[in-house]
Amino acid sequence: MTAPPEGYAPHPHIGGRTAALRALAAWRMEWPGAPRVLLLTGGAGSGSSRLITGFLMLCDPEFRGRLPLDDMDPSTVPPDLPAPAVPGPEGRTAAQVLWLLAEHFGLSAARTDEVYEQLAGLEQPVTVVVPDVDLAGPVRGAGEPARLVREVLKPLAATATVRLLVDIPREYAAELAGALPPGEVQVLDLDDPQWADQEGLALHAEAALDPQLGAPELPFTADPAVRRALAEAVARRAGNSPLVVQLAVQCLLMAPEGFDPDDASVLPSSVDEALDLHAQRLGADPQTLRLMLAPLALAGSDGLPVALWGELAAAVAGRDMSEDIAGGMLLAGPFVQPEEDRLRLLHPAVGAAVRAGLPDLRAAQSRVAVALLSTVPGQDWGKADPYVRDHIAGHALESGQLPQLLTDPGLFAHADPVVLRAAVEACEPGELGAPALTYLRTAPLLTRTQAPAELRAALLETAFAEDGLYEYAAAVHRLGFELPWQTLWSVRVPDVSAVTVGRLPESGQQVAALVVPAGTPGSLPLGESGAVSIYGLTQPVELPADTDPARIERPTEDERAEAPLFLSRGADYLRVWDRASEEIVAALVSDVPFTAADLSPDGVLVVATERGAKALRVRAPHLTH
Repeated sequence: MTAPPEGYAPHPHIGGRTAALRALAAWRMEWPGAPRVLLLTGGAGSGSSRLITGFLMLCDPEFRGRLPLDDMDPSTVPPDLPAPAVPGPEGRTAAQVLWLLAEHFGLSAARTDEVYEQLAGLEQPVTVVVPDVDLAGPVRGAGEPARLVREVLKPLAATATVRLLVDIPREYAAELAGALPPGEVQVLDLDDPQWADQEGLALHAEAALDPQLGAPELPFTADPAVRRALAEAVARRAGNSPLVVQLAVQCLLMAPEGFDPDDASVLPSSVDEALDLHAQRLGADPQTLRLMLAPLALAGSDGLPVALWGELAAAVAGRDMSEDIAGGMLLAGPFVQPEEDRLRLLHPAVGAAVRAGLPDLRAAQSRVAVALLSTVPGQDWGKADPYVRDHIAGHALESGQLPQLLTDPGLFAHADPVVLRAAVEACEPGELGAPALTYLRTAPLLTRTQAPAELRAALLETAFAEDGLYEYAAAVHRLGFELPWQTLWSVRVPDVSAVTVGRLPESGQQVAALVVPAGTPGSLPLGESGAVSIYGLTQPVELPADTDPARIERPTEDERAEAPLFLSRGADYLRVWDRASEEIVAALVSDVPFTAADLSPDGVLVVATERGAKALRVRAPHLTH
């Protein structure tokens, strides 16, 4: 690549952007007058992500050694300092980004406000770089970028010990800058003329057209003078957009037949024009190209399985697209990035352009969701393609159909809880049915514990029972999992302070006794100030009012010692152990602390929290019930 006019070597990854790099380096070096908070923004495809990536190369002590630092403009090279924290938001929730940051700095915070308090209490300032705010969230329609800005970046920017650099969409940059005092923040908009870099764009195009760097030998690539003139024309037409430069060159190299390098009108000035011009040069309908790309534009951020591409394209188009897809890589190729068995669009801005061109986005997502649902074998989510299982909720959310989908315990158990939780939380609570509300209540526990599918199913089973949805709890048992328990009953009795299992001497009936405040409806007096509610151990049946709590026989120490199972307990978890093997056979976790627990000799676990009490039959392999 040709050196810039100053005589310095360009950054090998960025190939220009000297003025912007100087501003980033000044921020990193804390030069006098440099802001504490720097917000990098620009239109879609403006190159902000590439600039941040190239700058982070300069900030990484190990990667710096691979760059020609001695040949680069010294004002663009920050000093050799420890690498900044880089909590990447792509595909993550705002909360996940914050806890990545807390983990990076070794904070002992248990709540979000403690993270900012502990950062504010640090003796030395810390440096944080947050790239790709626009890509935050596991589900596009859930509004995660806005949540990240308002719930994480605003308080982070307001923390005086934090030096912050953020790659952020323009509308959020204005909002975040407006929340800070003047002088503490600078907005660096790459579309502003002062940060423009036409020469850098021309160098980028020239390198991409150079046969010595991998381009094919063509009339407009082999001759250096023609190549340079074409690169300058591409850059002029692209304005300030490195993405448009990249698309223009890739389209020319993929379909060079009939291209006239002297005709600037066939070079694109936007992503939309790149799509249209490429289709026209190949004699195709630009709408066909957009329909081919539509499934990728509607997909999750990690791309779409190749096997689903044709079927979903047909769903969006409302017609058979198999022939278009079969011979379509020449048409779609410049805009697509293959990754093993998946495809994803080259850049989010391509997806935005394709989505904007759809006549009805909600209808398109609805057709995609229906098509995905039809691929689930026998509606068994355990056999579904992982993409379908984990991302159908995102498609259904954007189509407005998600509440209707949230009635299947199999989906709740098998779907990635981070993605499904984000989608469900984006719905209005009034739109959700009872099972979806149970899932919403349980989802933080599923994501916090990173529970595998079988444990997710078990936790959902007992949560459904807690909420009185016993038919859904029973349905979980039909999903094919070997669940560690069956929830027998659950009662909403507040303020249970102790539980014990036992039996009535007259009948031998097994019971559970819950110590509750005096005056609790249905309770029996216990001593001077307390009361007890007594239930059948395996059936939530209140016993007659003349039952004498004092006559309940508790298991003896010998009975407990000889029982095949025993119990250990923490604040929010319980473990049931097999005495012979000393292995855990059931692990119950809770989103609220346990207040009491007891285990009967034959394996019925009774637990209490602030919400009430429940009994679970532990299903250890060697126990028969």
